[in-house]
Order: sequence, then structure tokens, then C-alpha cells
Amino acid sequence: MLAADPGLGQIQAGWRTLVSMAVAMAVSYGMSRALDVPAMLGMMTGGVLGLLGSYNIAENTPTRLARAFLWMPVPFSAALPVSAWLAPHRVPTLCLLVVALVLMMALARLGPLGLLTGILIFVAFIMGEMAAVPLSECAPLFVIALVTSMALLATRLLLCYPMPREDLLRTQRAFVVEARRVADAAATALDPDADRTVAIKRMDRALRRLNITTLTIDGRLAQPEVAADPEAAELLHQYLFDAELALQGIGEAVQELSRHEVPPTQREAMVIGLVIARDTHLGRVDALRPAAELIRSEVANTPAGKEQDDEVRALTRRVGDLLDTLADSLAAWLRLGWNTPTIRAKVPFQPTVLLENGRLAGTGPTAQRVVTAQSSRGLRRAVPALRAPLQMAVACAITLPIADALDAQRYYWGLIGVLVALLGTNTTHERLRKLGNRVVGSVAGAVVGITLFHLIGPGHIYWTLLVIAVGLAFGAFSMQRRYAYVVVGIVVALVQVYGLSASGGSMDRLLTYRLLDNALGMLVATVCAVLIFPVSTRKISREATHGYLSALEELTAQLDERWKNPEAPVRLRGAARTVESALHQVKSVHQPLIWMPRGTRGRRADNLLGVLGTATRHARSLAAAADVDIDLSPQLRTGVEHVTEILTASLRTLDQHISGGEHGGTWVRISPLISELKSTLPAPAGPGSERFHTALCELAALDEALASLAHERGLTVSTLPSAATGRPLHAAVPPSTPTATSTRPTADVASGTVTLRGSVYCSEHGTCDAWITVVNDRGKRRAQVHALGGTYAVTKLSPGAYTLIVSSPAHPPRAESLLVDQPGRDLHRDLTLSS
Repeated sequence: MLAADPGLGQIQAGWRTLVSMAVAMAVSYGMSRALDVPAMLGMMTGGVLGLLGSYNIAENTPTRLARAFLWMPVPFSAALPVSAWLAPHRVPTLCLLVVALVLMMALARLGPLGLLTGILIFVAFIMGEMAAVPLSECAPLFVIALVTSMALLATRLLLCYPMPREDLLRTQRAFVVEARRVADAAATALDPDADRTVAIKRMDRALRRLNITTLTIDGRLAQPEVAADPEAAELLHQYLFDAELALQGIGEAVQELSRHEVPPTQREAMVIGLVIARDTHLGRVDALRPAAELIRSEVANTPAGKEQDDEVRALTRRVGDLLDTLADSLAAWLRLGWNTPTIRAKVPFQPTVLLENGRLAGTGPTAQRVVTAQSSRGLRRAVPALRAPLQMAVACAITLPIADALDAQRYYWGLIGVLVALLGTNTTHERLRKLGNRVVGSVAGAVVGITLFHLIGPGHIYWTLLVIAVGLAFGAFSMQRRYAYVVVGIVVALVQVYGLSASGGSMDRLLTYRLLDNALGMLVATVCAVLIFPVSTRKISREATHGYLSALEELTAQLDERWKNPEAPVRLRGAARTVESALHQVKSVHQPLIWMPRGTRGRRADNLLGVLGTATRHARSLAAAADVDIDLSPQLRTGVEHVTEILTASLRTLDQHISGGEHGGTWVRISPLISELKSTLPAPAGPGSERFHTALCELAALDEALASLAHERGLTVSTLPSAATGRPLHAAVPPSTPTATSTRPTADVASGTVTLRGSVYCSEHGTCDAWITVVNDRGKRRAQVHALGGTYAVTKLSPGAYTLIVSSPAHPPRAESLLVDQPGRDLHRDLTLSS
């Protein structure tokens, strides 16, 4: 439960709803008897406030809770007399409901309290018309609403007191649970008898869940009173970042080791270390250090062998080092959660991860930026404020007459469908996906609700009230999971309410009309959103990619500042976390309406997400490695400043090409320049110089990943002249030219090895991006290269017989034999993929 619900926010939401509904109905029933008000009206008033208070008020400080709960009776009681006064006049009542919905969308821009105000006004209008509330009963109902709100506030403070610090500790335990899953998956992947494909999928799933949990925790650090102060929050953020990075590194190293033959002693040592990491208690993370030392000692005791053995040794040693890093960061993070920090952060914490209703933000911020950008001039400046209310008004004006013709007594179901479709969605895909969840949830809830109603039978009012409260609590619990589950809980509760006044036979028809009206309202709202000040999914996708590239540009700027001035107050880890948050928003935009097999989905979107995912991993490692105090020589400082300037310019060019629609442009590769810089560096003499060397490697890998994206999008990929020779390291050629990626040196005559070059073609696409794997005659993998833009180069092949395996996401793999029998002479082999 901790892993699925970091901080137990979903359980708390369900518990809040359960106790709030019980208290609201009990207090409102007692006040109805005391004020001589019909019990149904009093309990309806209390139930509405209890439901809206539990679903929409989730503040984590007593002051904020008091402000929200004491405000609730004001808009509700102000709108109820207006509705009661207009109830005999049908046309003004219908118009009033439309005005209430439009007002709600306008007030939603003011924040959660504004949205709550709009919902209360709309619900009061519906209640006044649906329950035929007499005007004379409005004053007693105000008293009932006020007392019920005060009782709800007291209940929340007594039984659901906000404890943000304790919630933080629960999120820490949730992270540890996910860390244990990663360790367990890694230990399983090292089992020689395990199914490698299944083990790798399990590892990928564990790493994804770990990243989502980490981002959620990082987003919660920005909430009021979660951390003691901004400096403590920044330290928590840094330790959490390093712990996740260590676990990600362990997962990637184990995935690579699963492709090799690992000596039994090293395999056993790693499994022991990973099992210790899985089973270690929260307060005893220092137990990871002996396990890390055991792994390193086994590596040291294993004699050096062939090249592949050296790679296994390096990966095994990396697992041991990362376990040590995990022990350091995890111990510091857990200790800081309980105690006041003894050290100060250089800079205070700043929010980098956006949350919406406790979940990672999806397309909302991106869509808002698109709307703002489209409305920056003239009268269009009013579009952001008028867009949602106007869409709501038109959709309600279309839906209301149709819903009224279907069922004159319950026409408001169609309006609720309009509200559901437009609230919390930003793209057509999201609205249609929500419609599908609404339909599925309504059908499932109707089946469960009718079954429970028949099992309980009529006359058992307390059991019926219990099912209502439990159904609503289940809906609140599921709010952060899937919308269909929320609908199931609400429909189960509504069935019991309808059952008190409708027979079992008419209930089927009642629920069918409700579903039809809801679907009608949602479809009309979706069409109106497409036609009235529309924001296309393509523009949102471009803006999301623009946000991602801007986050990378900010990371590069902070990296440059860090290397120029080691004492500069920069937040490299925070900038990298912003990149991760931006990647999540890109993924949410490209989430398809229906999940299809990878081969039948958009290959362009898959390639984009794959490249950005690789770039994000390198950005994380770059931020952690570069955040070190090291004084660079003036020449080296000039070199790294030149590199970051080129990367920033290339990022802007790619951004203008993708988000701005500009044609042409050049991506200037910096990896050759970084290789020159590294050649001038002395051997690493300490942790600082080692981390600087690692940062340069990660920066070069980040450049290569983004260069492949630039190449795919049609930019020219080139390299600046060498600082030593003045000659180009890589000629600037159009991306369609097959030799655009031939940047490796030619044959090494002295060592007797050769370089294999060639192109990959297919009948469908001309040139294809593919992976080339070289396997020697003993079945050992010799090399694996990426055929970027359709060309590849494999260096330092010794004489012998090999097999070339070319694989591409769009084609089945193909194998060809290769014989290297003339040392010092280059080979050329073009490969053709079959359909």
C-alpha cells in the first residue's frame, strides 16, 4: 500500500470521506429534528457539504482547513434561496443552471477555493429545483449548513488531522519499498536460470515505478509545512535524487550483466548484496556497506582476462560502488526526515515537479502555456479567461434541450456530463478517454449497486446509508488511480439513493437514462472544445517538447555557471528533476487513446520518447557528477564554456525547429570537442577529478542522443573544426547523406585491427535506424553500435569470423556472416532489411 500510495494520500482521502459522510448525515439529521425541518432536506444539505468537503478540501494545515470549511455554507446558502425563488419558473431555472456552470469555470481560475465556490453554487441550484425547497426553509437550512460545516471541521481536526511531516516519513518508507523491489528484480535478473526477457521487463517496471514515486515525493516537498524549511527541503531533494540515481545505475548495470557470462563468485556476491539491500531495515542501511565491500573484494580477487571479462568486472565493481552510494544517500535522507538538519544547503529548495491533485501533472500546464501564447495580442488576451466559460456555455445550451426532452425531471444529468468532460481535461484524447471510463464505470457500478440493493432489501435504512458512505469513500480512495473506479463508487452510492424512491424495475431505465445523458453531455462538450478556441494536440505536443528542451537548456546554463564558479548557488539536481518532470508531460501528451502493440503505434512518437528518455538518464547522471567543487584551469574553463555555448545554441535551434516550425538549421556536435578536452586532462587523481571526467562523458552522451533527434527531425548534424588541427572532425553534410555519421577513425594498421563501415537500407524507408550487433565465432558479443541515420561503423575488429545481426523496431532481425582476414584494411558492408 505504501508503494502504490506514497504518503497514504488515497487511503486518507477514503477515510476522510467515510467519517465526513457519517458525521454530516448524523449532524444534519439531528439539526433537522431540532429545527423542525424535513429530515430529507436537512440530510441532503449535510450530505452535499460532507461529500464536497471530503472530495475537494485536502489542505494540510489547520488554518487552511478552517478557512475552507467555514466558507462552504456561504455560497451554498446564498444560492439556495435564489433557486427556491425561481423554482416555479422553469425557463429561468434552466438558464440559471447554465449560468452557474459558466460561473464555476470562471471561478476555477482563482484556485481550489474558487472552484469549490462554483461547485457549491451549482449544487445549490440543482438541489433547490430538484428537491423543491420552500423559500421559508432556506434560513433553517443555512443554520444546518453552518453547524454541519463546523462539525466537519472538528471531525477533520480530530480524526483526520493534517500531519505533513508524518506524510513525508510515509513517503520515505514508500521509496524504500520501491527500492526493495528494484533490488529484488536485480537479484532475479542475475539468476542464470531466469528468463532474461521476463527479468528485464520486471526490472524496467520496477525502475519506472521508482521514478514515479520519486517524482511524486519531490513534488510534495513544495507543499506547505512538509519540510521544516527550504534548506531542509533542498537537502531532502538532493539525497533523494542521489538515492534514486544509485538504484537506477544498479538496475542498468544488472541489465547489462544479464547479457554476459558472469563468474559464479561475482554473481553470488552481487546477489548477496542485493538481497541485503532488499531485506535491510529502514534504520540499518549501513548494512549495505559490507555487502558493497564483498562485491569489490570478489572483483579484486578475480584475475583479469579477456575484454569481455574486463567489462563484467567493471560492471560488477560499479554495482558495489553504487551500493555504497545508496547507503550514504539513503541514510542521510532517512535521518534528515526525522531530525533537524545540521548542515545548510547552498540554495533554498524551489519546486521543480508539478503535481495536480496529488499526481504528477499531465497536459494541464502545457495546454495553459499554449493558450497563453496564442492570446498575447489585442483582444485575444481575454481568451484564456473566456475560453472555458464560453465552451461551457455553448455546450450547456446544446445539451440542455436534448436532455430535457429525454427526461424532464433529471435533465441536469446532461449538464453534469458537460462539466465532467471539460473539468480537468485538455485534449480530445483525454476527454474521449474520460468518456470511456465514465461508461465502463457506470455499467460496473450499476451492476454492483443493484446487486447490493437487492441483497439488503427495502427498509434497512442503516445498511443502505452504510453502503452509500462506503461507495463514496471508495470513489475518493480511487480518485488518484483511475477515473472509472471513482465512477463505480459514486454509482453504487447513487443506486442506493435512487432505490429509496424507485422500484427495482424502473431503476434499470433510470440508470440507462443517466448514462445516456452523461454521454450526451460529454460528447457535446468534446465537440465544443474542438470548435471554440481550440488547442490542438499537435500544438500541445510541440509545447511539451519545447518545455523539455528549455529545461535542458536551463540545466546546461547552470552547468556552465557551476564550472565557471564552484561556489555558485546553482541547483543542478533540481534542474535535472525539472527535465524529468518535463519528460513526464511529454509522455502524457503522447499517451494514445487506445494502447496498441508497439509496431502499430506512431513510430515517430515512440522514437521521440525513446530519445528523450535516454537524454533524461544522461541529464540525471550529468547533474549528479558535475555538482562537485573543483577548480578548473583557465584553459579548461574556456573549453567547457565553449562546449556549453555550442550545446545551448544547438538546443535553441532544435527547439525553434520543433516548436516554432522553422525549417533548416544545424546541430553542432560537441562530443568530439569533449574528447579533445578529455585528452588534455591528466589521469583522475581524486574523487573530484573522477566526477568531472564522468560529467564530461555524460555530457557527450547527452549530445549524441539529442543529435540523433535533430537528425531524425531533418536538421543538419555537423562538428566544428578541431582546435588542434583546424580541420573539421566531421564534415557538415545533410542528414539524408548516408556518410553523415562516419566519425570514427579508419583502420589501425599498427594493432592489426580493422574498421567495418556500411549503410542499412530497406525497401520501405530507404535508410533505417537500426542496431548492429557483432558476434564472434565463440558466440560472444564483440560490439553493438547504433546505425544513426542509416550508417554504422564498428572499430577495432580483430581477424576472425563474425556474425552481423541487424535489428530495427520496424523490421525482423537479419543475420549475415563476416570474415575479417586482412588486418589493417577497412571493410565495407551494406545491410538490407526485409519487410
